[in-house]
Amino acid sequence: MTHDPAAILRERLVSAIRSALADLGIDAPETIDPILTPSRQPKLGDFQSNAAMPLAKAAGKNPRDLAAAIAKHLDVSGVAEPLNEQSIAGPGFLNLFLSRDALASALDAMDSSPPARGRGRGEGPGDHAETSSPHPSAAQTPSPQRGEGAYLGIAPAADPKTIVVDLCGVNLAKQMHVGHLRSTIIGDAISRLFARLGHTVIRQNHLGDWGLPIAMVTELVMRETAAGRMDPNTLTLDDLDSAYRAAQRECKADARGLAAVKKYGLGPKALAELEEQVASAEDALARAKQTLIKLQSGDGATVAAWERIAQITIDECVRICARMGAIVLPEHTAGESSYREELAGVVRDLESRKVATESQGALVVDVSDAGISEPLLIRKSDGGFLYATTDLAAIRRRVQEFGADEVVYCVDARQSLHFKQVFAGAHKAGYTKRPDGSAARLEHAAFGTILGEDGRPFKTRSGENVKLAALLDEAVERAGRAVAERNPDLSSEERETIAHAVGIGAIKYADLSGDRVKDYVFSFDRMLAFEGDTGPYLLYALVRVKSILRKAREQGVATGGNSAFRVDTPEEKRLALAILRYPSVVESAADALEPHRLCGYLSELAGAFSTFFTACPVLQAPDDATRDSRLRLCALTGKILEDGLSLLGITALERM
Repeated sequence: MTHDPAAILRERLVSAIRSALADLGIDAPETIDPILTPSRQPKLGDFQSNAAMPLAKAAGKNPRDLAAAIAKHLDVSGVAEPLNEQSIAGPGFLNLFLSRDALASALDAMDSSPPARGRGRGEGPGDHAETSSPHPSAAQTPSPQRGEGAYLGIAPAADPKTIVVDLCGVNLAKQMHVGHLRSTIIGDAISRLFARLGHTVIRQNHLGDWGLPIAMVTELVMRETAAGRMDPNTLTLDDLDSAYRAAQRECKADARGLAAVKKYGLGPKALAELEEQVASAEDALARAKQTLIKLQSGDGATVAAWERIAQITIDECVRICARMGAIVLPEHTAGESSYREELAGVVRDLESRKVATESQGALVVDVSDAGISEPLLIRKSDGGFLYATTDLAAIRRRVQEFGADEVVYCVDARQSLHFKQVFAGAHKAGYTKRPDGSAARLEHAAFGTILGEDGRPFKTRSGENVKLAALLDEAVERAGRAVAERNPDLSSEERETIAHAVGIGAIKYADLSGDRVKDYVFSFDRMLAFEGDTGPYLLYALVRVKSILRKAREQGVATGGNSAFRVDTPEEKRLALAILRYPSVVESAADALEPHRLCGYLSELAGAFSTFFTACPVLQAPDDATRDSRLRLCALTGKILEDGLSLLGITALERM
């Protein structure tokens, strides 16, 4: 049940419009927009509906007559003041004044205590603890137990779903770079939103840990270890990252260079050098292929080396994600290798049921019936499998083993065609079929590219991807300098804690606050600003709320009571209306897979609070009842800011 007066009025207006049109013998359209907006002239009303004019024009009726008919059927009880002749204005505007008592009652209903339950690692008041799962590669965020009730107007889902969120997506033996920022924090925020609404969330970090490139680095690590130049026990991910690049160089034959030397007769020395390079690369590639065969056949020494590389990679991924406040744990990891035994079976299944057919020696799934002209390739002509084959196996597991009602992929927008093909292929294969016969929902939460201030993809000066750890380091360092300038009296420990929260929060909010499908320009100066639509501004707004409540307690004024809400001034009303929108914003952000809706709301709430605080003295209120009401408004605002920030994975602070 929503407490948002605007949402209630919209619903009731739609019903009243249908009844009014029926009275006038007019067929109602299938969907009706009540066109309810905040009034530009508060003396005429808090909200205004302009629906009568376009509807009357389409039906050839008088708009004032239609507005009067709508008013006759409109039930405003418990939300707005009774309508009268003055409620209809101009050519057919319908003006509505909200009931102060109704606003106070709605605020009171939202101002509940959080359900008593444990919290997991890195979680805020809106999150739920992670639990173990029957499958080793799945970890769940469970829905609240029935009967726990609502918190801040958000009740557990009446029909809770199991939702798999594919996020992060790191690669074996490679450092996380700036490209992993979006897939991780967008996926984490979407997971938190669904969990907050009472759904069971299964996070999946699809680790790129199989195939020839992985065999290349595994072979090099084994060779260097045997020669005594590497110690597996002291290897770091930086070491592996360097080894990965070295292995790639070793196996890359300069065939074009050799061809050019031969074509233009550039001399025996150049010819000898290029022939040696090509031969060496071919030998290295042959060794890597042999290593892949050993890996696939389960050779003990090869598997042990590969597992050590995987462990180092996963450990570093978990560490960096924890530093970012994103919940990505070892049990969430499901590497491509975990599907390797299933791929041949998937292909046989699709081929035997004629879902896949042969085309020029390859095996493809025709997805033209889904409006996609390019077929889905699942086996190459040489018998090799592809990413699409693994993704089909993953969908089958996630739906049929994990019981997913919905699978969300937080992956770069450049993979859009791939996922359209894979989703169409999975539906055609029946891999999305649930026990009740319906199909699980598959969604690609695509996101744009992070750009540098030159408008190009964000890179280092040498043209390499920016390492995520280095990006976080710089954000925290810059935040530390800004915090020290604003408050030089902080202890070094306090400054470090605040700098981490502000720096990481600034990066996350800057990323999440824009429409995820759009590219955005990365700018430390803009995202670390303490004014405007930034993470530090929201953190400061919450700290200011906590400061007011702390001062009240120091003065002996209770802040945790249930004193009556009073909504008398325009600023109090604006803040109240902003507060009451919170549940619907969380729901819409989850439904649309768009965390930026929550970011925009929190920014608006902080702005409404700032206006309220400036115009409405709290501790110096004219009387105790007004003071207590305003303190309760402050406290409720703080609860929502803290809960909302936790859904974005941003750590709240007590002081700044």
